[in-house]
Amino acid sequence: MTAAVNGSAVTRWWWVRHAPVPNPEGRCYGQQDKDCDVSNDALFRHQASMLPRGAVWLTSGLLRAKRTAAALAACGADCGEPIAEARFNEQHFGDWQGRTYVELRSSNSHLFWLGPPAVRVPGGESFVDLFERTREGILDHTARHRGRDIIAVTHGGTIRAAIAHAMTLDPEQAVRFEADNVSVTLIEHYEHADPAHAWRVVFTNVMPSEHRAHRALA
Repeated sequence: MTAAVNGSAVTRWWWVRHAPVPNPEGRCYGQQDKDCDVSNDALFRHQASMLPRGAVWLTSGLLRAKRTAAALAACGADCGEPIAEARFNEQHFGDWQGRTYVELRSSNSHLFWLGPPAVRVPGGESFVDLFERTREGILDHTARHRGRDIIAVTHGGTIRAAIAHAMTLDPEQAVRFEADNVSVTLIEHYEHADPAHAWRVVFTNVMPSEHRAHRALA
């Protein structure tokens, strides 16, 4: 069903970050195809209950996003066959992948990201590169699925890029947003609005209250 407000098609993007990746050594994995932990049924049931029925489902091309989508479906989400969209993959951290976060932090002083967003990692890409391919994917799928709900199960960097696109933020501002594992972010596009303000961020990083309380105490 196509959604519209005053005759203008509204496309709603429901962004979900993948489930946690077991990573006891604290290593940067970026585009390495890691599996994830989908054992928290209560969390998945709660998040699945937030998601609309009859939506178009997208995932990144990585296993952890696909497994998270399958877990949401198993816990009650109305999930058709997801479309894999490689443009929504996490940032490729090149030569940094496999190194520990402690090691990387010792040589990179950026507080909210592994390095300056505009700087391309050796053998990989920058956050700006991630932003550009994410933006291209968003525009393509917004046109293709005009007026639909789109559920995109992706990554923290991808979700930050989507928020930045919606709010016309620069990369340094974009990486300040948090995106918890299995959190939900809702962004809307109004087809006939002035392009300068056609996007609206409804909410970001929504998690169950008990999960937030546990995180605050951790």
